[in-house]
Amino acid sequence: MSDTHLNGAATAALSTTAPDLAPAEVRALVDRLYGVDGSVQSLAGERDQNCLVETADGSRFVLKISNPSEPAAVVDFQIAALEHIARVSPEQPVPRVVRTLDGHTHGAIELPGGRRTRVRMLTYLDGIQIRETVRTAAQRRAMGTGLAALNRALHGFTHPGAAHDLLWNVAAAHRLAAKLDGIVDAKRRALAEAFMTRFTEHVLPRLASLRSQVIHNDYHLYNVLVAPDDQARIVGIIDFGDMLHAPLVGEVATAAAFHMAGNEDPFEGPAQFVAAYHAALPLTGVEQDIVADLMATRHLVTVLISEWRAARYPENRTYIMRHNPAAWEALFHMADLSRDTARDRLLAGVRTGAQA
Repeated sequence: MSDTHLNGAATAALSTTAPDLAPAEVRALVDRLYGVDGSVQSLAGERDQNCLVETADGSRFVLKISNPSEPAAVVDFQIAALEHIARVSPEQPVPRVVRTLDGHTHGAIELPGGRRTRVRMLTYLDGIQIRETVRTAAQRRAMGTGLAALNRALHGFTHPGAAHDLLWNVAAAHRLAAKLDGIVDAKRRALAEAFMTRFTEHVLPRLASLRSQVIHNDYHLYNVLVAPDDQARIVGIIDFGDMLHAPLVGEVATAAAFHMAGNEDPFEGPAQFVAAYHAALPLTGVEQDIVADLMATRHLVTVLISEWRAARYPENRTYIMRHNPAAWEALFHMADLSRDTARDRLLAGVRTGAQA
């Protein structure tokens, strides 16, 4: 089965090579659209071309050249979400949209080969990526509280592009079933198949009844910044490229999944994160019952997409596979636990708080 037939637009953005304009071309583009003259440095990205632009006076911006397969409505959605957050919750540490010289939120360019795409510029946020810090309980609690605040800011925000198709949506993990055959190692393939069955049997039938809204969907150690002098104080939330309208519990599970590594007890970090989130924005009973299943599902989605894309784009393998080893480790650990045990360990802080 071809990628296009398998997932349509969701696969297209991950199957189309990102733009690759030379630094000189990017510099001329920024000057023409924004009247900003600055040096250009490439930043990592999965689907888009991202560049750091720095002017002589030290001002810094991020220029994003969208993947040409990305629908215009999705780019507009991401821009509108940032502008919504700036209006309703200006204290949120998120990038601000920089207007073009013509006052628009984006520009349009033609790429080599004739394909057109959109260009946008955002303010650059200073801070240290959490992945570069020593993880602490205080930091995890800050992340949980911070995500709850971001979700509150996004609550009620609507946009036609929010319903777009995205493979990184844990609530739609069943669409990746065809990727299971691409896992060469038999033991790993059997493990992935078991967690896919757990998702389709225990989670998928319940998702339609859950509360949904626009979510960040990629709130992890690369995309949250902290202050250099206080690494439990969040000063930036970046990369809104995986946003969509989806079940809120998927947001929590996705974020919690990234806290399993780095502790003797893999559930210690996620439990601290979820307890802090729940204290600020309580999970419902059904959400509590399936959040651990969805945490495992995020790891499943990570291994399936990363191994498929690394084989397809070996030149970007290091970036694509950065979460793959930890995801496999988490799946092997969770395979030894029953659903109930995994749920209870993840919700240890939630239930302790409820009994206090």
